[in-house]
Amino acid sequence: MPFSLISVYDKTGIENLCLELTNHGYQIIATSSTAKYLREKGFEVKEVSEYTGFKELIGGRVKTLHPKIFAGILARRDKKEDIEELQKENIPLIDIVVCNLYPFAKVISKKDVSLEEALENIDIGGVSLLRAAAKNFPYVLVVPSPEDYEKVIQYLRENRDDIEFRREMAIKAFSITSIYDQTISSYLSQEFYENINLNLSKKLDLRYGENPQQKAGFYTLPYQEIPFEKLQGKELSYNNLLDMDSAWNLVKEFTEPTVAIIKHNNPCGVASDNDPTKAFLKALESDPVSAYGGIIACNFILDENTAKEITKSFFEVIVVPGITEEAKNILSTKKNLRVLIYKENIPENPFEIRSLRRGFLIQTFNNVLMNNYEVKTSLKPDEKDMEELLFALKVVKHVKSNAIVVSKNKQTLGIGAGQMNRVNSVKIALEQAGEKAKGAYLASDAFFPFPDSITLAAQYGIKAVIQPSGSIRDEEVIKEAEKNGIILVMIDIRHFRH
Repeated sequence: MPFSLISVYDKTGIENLCLELTNHGYQIIATSSTAKYLREKGFEVKEVSEYTGFKELIGGRVKTLHPKIFAGILARRDKKEDIEELQKENIPLIDIVVCNLYPFAKVISKKDVSLEEALENIDIGGVSLLRAAAKNFPYVLVVPSPEDYEKVIQYLRENRDDIEFRREMAIKAFSITSIYDQTISSYLSQEFYENINLNLSKKLDLRYGENPQQKAGFYTLPYQEIPFEKLQGKELSYNNLLDMDSAWNLVKEFTEPTVAIIKHNNPCGVASDNDPTKAFLKALESDPVSAYGGIIACNFILDENTAKEITKSFFEVIVVPGITEEAKNILSTKKNLRVLIYKENIPENPFEIRSLRRGFLIQTFNNVLMNNYEVKTSLKPDEKDMEELLFALKVVKHVKSNAIVVSKNKQTLGIGAGQMNRVNSVKIALEQAGEKAKGAYLASDAFFPFPDSITLAAQYGIKAVIQPSGSIRDEEVIKEAEKNGIILVMIDIRHFRH
């Protein structure tokens, strides 16, 4: 009688497979919880401990790790000495191994999961079973996922001896164990070790990349779901997803209702307000010309009134944490508008990775706004001034360097981005703000190398500036702010974004 070994955490569809196995004369060996489940379903099962003559040890951590199990899987059927040794030790051959693993990725995705819980969900025996069966695929069929059961049932019914099918299953098993190990390694390290393994799964085919001549797809780590749900609209593009991610990361800096409008991976309008509709209107007012065809992100449940205002202009994508039925119905009139619900419960990537023509750059995400600040002028900011400065700083963190943001009443008035020198970014932001710059606030992503930017800010009537310290001319910058009656706050964190 041929033997099959079954050890599954996810028991979806296992009854149908076991029914087929028993119909083809296979005796089922199973680990304790799987055996209990199958017996309750009416199957005759031999438990692993009964099969090996050795009870499970240390709370079930050691079940299948036994010579009788692994010799039966790994024996080479065409090697006379292997078969003779098994016969001498009274060890049957195991021809089919059905195994899926503890859900480590799902466990670590839970908020506040403890290290102990994570470690207890690292599968040892299951990974070993998959690797052993896959290694011996010329003779052993490994079944690593419930989604393979129908193919295996067909394989059995056709009484096939198909080495290519077994090879296909072996490749899948090795892929699963490789990804599993990578997930564990990433979780435990969160550091820049000598080797970083990266396995990605394609989730979406994209029409093309940044330009039509470039191919593109959207990939995630294998255990991740797509982090958004698309409710309506045209197919998503490479540029849509890039801008959507930038917009979402920006609005998540804020707790009060905030709207960001992104164009070409830079914000063109950002605003906060207790009234969500006002937040949108203020963001749009910041730069309505650039906002045309942009991507909107809101950090609040999209309501009917805000949806009505959004439909009055042309946008490519809206990304929100949720949406009311009324708002959904209103947006549905814009059939090409892509509406996405962002899923906050999806685990974040461990690193930020950018590819070069040859090689990769890897860094941690910029999750810190500042550790501390120091007021450098005799004029001191009050509570409202600091709120306004922090608003500008949170926005400038998401603007391409050299980055300058001018804002007032928690609304961007001018944004200077991507210039080769900082004073040009200051000019662009101030010129865009115009008369509204009087009494406004200015944030810079890095230090001012010369006092000329402060001089220019004073000409437009800027009230307060927030910037990182660290220039050899910091004292000159401070003196210029003091001379012009500008509040100057220096922070200890730089926010370059290239």
